[in-house]
Order: sequence, then structure tokens, then C-alpha cells
Amino acid sequence: MTRVGIGIRTATKRKERAAGQIHVYDGAGKGKSQAALGVVLRSIGLGIEAGADTRILLLQFLKGSERDYDEDAAIAALRKSFPHLIDRVRTGRSEYFGKEEIIEFDRAEAHRAWTVAKGAIYSDLYSVIVLDELSPTLDLGLLPIAEVVEILQSKPKHLEVIVTGRDAPAELIEIADLHSEMRAHHHPEAAAQGISGIEIYTGAGKGKSTSALGKALQAIGKGISQDESHRVLIVQWLKGGTGYTEDAAIDALKKSYPQLVDHHRCGGDAIVWRGKQQDIDYIEAQRGWEIASSAIASGLYKTIILDELNPTVDLDLLDQEPIVRSLVNKPPDTQVIITGRCFNTPAYFNIASVHSEMICHKHYADRGVDLRRGVDF
Repeated sequence: MTRVGIGIRTATKRKERAAGQIHVYDGAGKGKSQAALGVVLRSIGLGIEAGADTRILLLQFLKGSERDYDEDAAIAALRKSFPHLIDRVRTGRSEYFGKEEIIEFDRAEAHRAWTVAKGAIYSDLYSVIVLDELSPTLDLGLLPIAEVVEILQSKPKHLEVIVTGRDAPAELIEIADLHSEMRAHHHPEAAAQGISGIEIYTGAGKGKSTSALGKALQAIGKGISQDESHRVLIVQWLKGGTGYTEDAAIDALKKSYPQLVDHHRCGGDAIVWRGKQQDIDYIEAQRGWEIASSAIASGLYKTIILDELNPTVDLDLLDQEPIVRSLVNKPPDTQVIITGRCFNTPAYFNIASVHSEMICHKHYADRGVDLRRGVDF
């Protein structure tokens, strides 16, 4: 019989793989670059915790320096705290273009970026390399797919490579160890009611909580560049133990920006099985919601992450009506990020301005490959 537990297992006793994998975050939904940044933050946090530097390269295709992008503030926050651990290279022109609008500059910039990527891959300087927007670069025909595939397949064993962007070619997906598609869902009701600033990341694929961490970084970076008023609150349900996937990342945030980040977790250190909920599960879920609802109403936070709220509601540990009411009445400049998979769609999905479903097409864990500290947990 298949058991339908929703809770999150602790990561403290997991075996750990040594080999790096190739990740592909694909699709038209939001969260691809954010998920990559979440993995970067987690890797840095684990490196600090272990007393070992974890050097990261963020190499961006099709993102010229003349334009501001969503992840710029997040990267700025990372580089301010960890300047010796983060290298960033931006290439390409700043505006969108299609295949019929390609100019020689586009090909030259793509090849410049790929030259940097090849050197970095074989340099042995990095533990994680993010190739942001490589997929659309390949789809545009700006680089030879066969060469890219060959280089990625021959990467050093320890190196983790993360590829982002929509329209990933079949050849790239074929060699990926993990392929998570961000699928966009649209809710006209949100726009009709004038509701904005509610983002939901759900689904069985990888990237939900890591996307939320990327949003936290983005908010902090905006605060640094403006008036440092962008406080972030992270509330986690079903995570009352220790050793969870986001621990190192959140610790890194709190150590770097203690005046900007607050973190609360609730729940037990065990799977919550549907139909076998305990009294403590209801008490802890309500405790978390009291913290979250007060924070939403207060206007003190610019970004509030409600991590694993979806499965908490799906398990009937919280009523939906107060959540909908709180979200509808939130301050306009407060952004709420909600994560977690669920079998039954909660009512508040209908007022989401962004709803990205992570579809798991391929995951190395399904092949018996152990997870890796600093990337998966």
C-alpha cells in the first residue's frame, strides 16, 4: 500500500554522494534562476559550516550588463557577504531577440561565455558552476549543442553543474541527471481583484524551497541597494527537527544579515501521515500560522516565505479561510512566497499572481544516487 505522508524527513542521517550531477531547470514558469541561486546559497552555507570554502561561478548567457534582472540584487547580496567565494560573468545583449534577429555580436558573446565556461569546468577551482540561460542560447543555435554536451559529460567528477532557461534541447535533457520543469499556471482572479505579490511554488519537482531562498536573497539585495528596510521572514511548517535542506542556506543568510532575516520553524521531526495526524501537529501548525498572519498584517516585512504551507493545509492541519483572508488583506508592498507540494489545490491558489509548478521529469535519486550535502541538503 502506498503511504501518503506529507511531512519532510530530516536530512541528518542521509548518506552523501561525492559525485557532482548535471541539473537542468527548464520551462516557462518562474523559479529557474531563483532555484539555482538557492543551491548556491546552500552550498556556501555548508562550506562555511564545514570550515571549507565552496567556490561558485555564476555565468550568465543572454544577460548583458545594460539591463537590470530579477536576480541582480540577490547576486549582489551574495557577493557582498562572500566576495571571495562568488565569481560572476555576464554576457550577451540586454534585450530579447528571436532566431530571425540574431546578429554577429550575439554569436561572439555566446562563444565568449562558452570559452569562460570550458575554462572554469576544467580549472578545478569551482565546486558549483551555474550556466544561467544556457538552454535558450542553445535553442537559438548560438552554440554547437554537440560540443556543449560533450564538455558537460566529461566534466570533473566532483563538479556540480546547474543549467537554467526555457527551451532546453533534447540532447541536453538526455545527459541531465536532474530535469525539473517549471510550469506556469495563470489565475485571472488575482488580476481581476487587483491582488499582487503572492507567489506559489508547488509540484513534485526540485526547486520549490530553493526558489524561495532565491527570493529571500533578492529582497535582501534590494534592501541593501536602497534603505535596508527589506526585512525577510521565513516560517517553516512540518520542520520541527534539525538537518533540513535549507538549514545551511538560512544560517548563511542570518549570519550575513542578522538585522534583516527572521526565521521560525514548527512541527515535529517526523513524517505526518494523512489520517494519522497527532494533536501536536495541529498545535504546531496553528502556532506557525499565528506567527505568519501577524507578520503579514504588520507590514514590517517586505518578503515573507511560508515554506511547506501547502502540504500543511492539504493535511487539514490549518483552515483555508483565514489564510485566504490574510493574503487578500496583506499590505500591497508585502510579497508572500508559498511553497510545498499538495494533492488537493487550496483555495488561495486562485489569488496567486505567480504560480509555478515544478514537474519532475528526471531525478538522480530515482536511480539510487545518494543526495549531496550543500546541494540537496
